[in-house]
Formats: sequence, C-alpha cells, structure tokens
Amino acid sequence: MKDNRIEDWKDVVVDDKDNKWGVNPKMKLTKDELGLKDNRVPKYYRGKNGYEARKVCDNFDLPYHLATATTYILRAYHKHDTPIDCITKAIAHLEFELEKIQEVV
Repeated sequence: MKDNRIEDWKDVVVDDKDNKWGVNPKMKLTKDELGLKDNRVPKYYRGKNGYEARKVCDNFDLPYHLATATTYILRAYHKHDTPIDCITKAIAHLEFELEKIQEVV
C-alpha cells in the first residue's frame, strides 16, 4: 500500500497556488521567491560566507530564546526594508531569557 502522507509540509504550502489549504497568502510564494531554490534556507538567514544563522546558534549551544534573538538580529537588515520588527522581536526574546534566568536566581 502506498503511503500518501506528505513528507514536507513546505512543499504543500509552496505548491498551493489556489489556496485550497487556506494558508497565509504570503506563504503562496514559489521556492525561488522564497530563496529556496538551491538551499532550503532563505537567503536572509545566510551570511556572506554561506553561514546559516541556526547553525551558528547551534555551534554556540545557545538556549532557545538567545538563539531566536540571534537569528532575528542576523536577519534584521536582510529580510525587510527596515530592521525595526526583527530588532523588536530580538529584544522580546532577550527579555524572555532574562525572565527565565531571574526565576532561577
């Protein structure tokens, strides 16, 4: 019996041009438009030398909130016209990490 499960949900979202899945319209971009043609990682998460933000965070063993803040900072000037949203989100995750640390102390 053939397994009809979808292996990668991103393929469904990218291929859903008629929005039959009811996804966010921004998610109806093609793989090329998302910068995923050669690599599954969007361009705004890759540095000049091809370093990926998540791999940098993994290499430093950063906890969740610090890693998330770092990825927002690294993409801040690459994803949007202005870095305000990314920097705001990074600050929020840094505050979450501070709250977590303060609960322990």
